[in-house]
Amino acid sequence: MTEATPFLRKYDITFLCPPTIPGRTSLALRGILLLSLCVFAFCGGYLFILAFFQMDGILIKETRKKKKCGKVAKEMSAAYKDRTTEELKQEYASVKTEFEALKEKNLKLNMARGKPGKAQLDMVSDILTVLTTPEDCIVDGVDARNYGELTGLRCAKEFWAELLGCRPEECFIGGNASLTLMYDTISKAYTHGLLHSEKPWCKLDTVKWLCPAPGYDRHFKVTESFGFELITVPMTPTGPDMDMVEELVKDPAVKGIWCVPKYSNPDGIIYSDETIHRLAALKPAAPDFTIMWDNAYCVHEFDGDFVPFEDILTLCREAGNPDMVFEFASTSKITLPGAGFSVMATSVDNQKYMEKLLSIQTISYDKVNALRHVRYLKNKEHTLELMKKHAAFLKPKFECVLRHLDEQIAPLGIASWERPKGGYFVSCNTAPGLAKRTLALCKEAGVVMTGAGATFPYGKDPQDSNIRIAPSLPPVEELEQAMDVFCTCLKLAALEQKLG
Repeated sequence: MTEATPFLRKYDITFLCPPTIPGRTSLALRGILLLSLCVFAFCGGYLFILAFFQMDGILIKETRKKKKCGKVAKEMSAAYKDRTTEELKQEYASVKTEFEALKEKNLKLNMARGKPGKAQLDMVSDILTVLTTPEDCIVDGVDARNYGELTGLRCAKEFWAELLGCRPEECFIGGNASLTLMYDTISKAYTHGLLHSEKPWCKLDTVKWLCPAPGYDRHFKVTESFGFELITVPMTPTGPDMDMVEELVKDPAVKGIWCVPKYSNPDGIIYSDETIHRLAALKPAAPDFTIMWDNAYCVHEFDGDFVPFEDILTLCREAGNPDMVFEFASTSKITLPGAGFSVMATSVDNQKYMEKLLSIQTISYDKVNALRHVRYLKNKEHTLELMKKHAAFLKPKFECVLRHLDEQIAPLGIASWERPKGGYFVSCNTAPGLAKRTLALCKEAGVVMTGAGATFPYGKDPQDSNIRIAPSLPPVEELEQAMDVFCTCLKLAALEQKLG
């Protein structure tokens, strides 16, 4: 009985305790019942008790784990700003030890660019065998292998028109990268002017360009390379600060704006309907003001259903600005970044003007590859089904990033971040002054990331705060390691700053 009683008390088996019986026989009856219970416990119920003790071992382990986790959470619940100097020193010593241990692993991990992972590339590799005979290369009486058709195959224009919501005649089909078409557009404006330019931009004293930030570093570098004056426009949860944009375009020297309207790089912001309509209805002082509409992530959801978008070309036309926008997209993150095809969608009048300039530069882009893509992707519906397969690879990676940030960084009060549902990046904003140091420590520990400041014009983040995390390339197991490094380095940078 002495061995069974603690067990019974531990599991609070009150339903086995005998009821209170009035009278002198009560004690005797209790004794009999308890004795019977002991006999049951040590004889007939031995296996039952053994099973309970096995379960108990599991419960104890789980309880200990929970207590340990609870202890860690309690220890980390105090933000760094609320800790004493002595507590910060202790934390620094601990984090420094973690950092040195990570360095000893000699990691070589890359999260610098939003590249699809190998599994994503392998998933679509059968696109390479879509065209196998000479006859496969002929469509609508055009041999895709030959010269001609500068603006692209009709079937390619129809594919992009359906995806973007514009008209086929508004589509110009380019090569592997939409960035090339963007550069060419700016270059042609600089050397020759656009359709409504009074003179080439190279002959102007000053050309100013609006840059919503944080934004895409390569956009900024394009306009910077031509000597434009870059003006930072803050990003809001609904897109660029439109009050500021509407004020700035009153200056005739302001010639355009960069826009990534859906799952913006790096914040993952979707422009609101109001923002899109206000952009389309702009009344800039410059007659050749241009919206560079980089719709790179137009079908790139990884969490949830496809989010449709109004056609910016239609909105501009309805607002009396038919020639104000150039829209760009590509299959870089739909099929193969190294072998995709792109599109520039703009008004028919813009198309005719640009065709004259581009015809001097090239006879045609890669029509065979464009045809291969059309045959493989087929239409919008089939493309969206393919994007769901991409999402199955991407979603766990973004969940990994957010989980590490939520568990390791959130309690410390040293950073905030966006929670995108599409695109290729997570934008993390550290406390001011931590981004460069964090990324330097990451590099020291074997993790390469996009350089600090890259998401701002001229590569200068005024707060030294924004860090673009690109989770797409590494497999999840490597990403787990990379995020451990990132979180450790961010903590170390914050503690260094606190301790001076």
